[in-house]
Amino acid sequence: MTRIDDTPTAWDERSQLTTFLDYTRDTARTKCDGVSEENARRALLPGSPLMTLSGLINHLRWVEYYWFQVVFLGEEDQGPWTDEDPDREMRIAVDFPLAQLLDEYAEQSACYRELVAANDLDDKAKRPVRNGLHVDLRWILLHLAEETARHNGHLDILREMLDGTTGD
Repeated sequence: MTRIDDTPTAWDERSQLTTFLDYTRDTARTKCDGVSEENARRALLPGSPLMTLSGLINHLRWVEYYWFQVVFLGEEDQGPWTDEDPDREMRIAVDFPLAQLLDEYAEQSACYRELVAANDLDDKAKRPVRNGLHVDLRWILLHLAEETARHNGHLDILREMLDGTTGD
């Protein structure tokens, strides 16, 4: 997959926010280009046994689901996590082909692009966050760009450890 440029086509706030989120999403997918299925499932950090390329991609997919569908839209949480296994999305990722996880993430991102386009940045989430506040769509976009960028750093490290591949 060819990564998009991080420079927006317009300089309004929405264009800048959505461009950066798309850029970080595309970067995450690009970090997985050409990786073997075996390497996608390998956990290299003894203190983080769930941190695999597959686990991180599945985590990113489900994090977006949570913030857009559960928090923003107020839908019932149907995520894979449980109280007993709060990181289950990372654990079960190794049971699926990486290509499937990447395709699901890309398809879901396209749906969320439409959701963002159909709502105002000032629209408040239906559900409150931990501190009881109802964040707006702008905050969710910023949060997702930050979270995805942070996990891109993890993907960078894992990929270099797996097969020496480095990149932007």
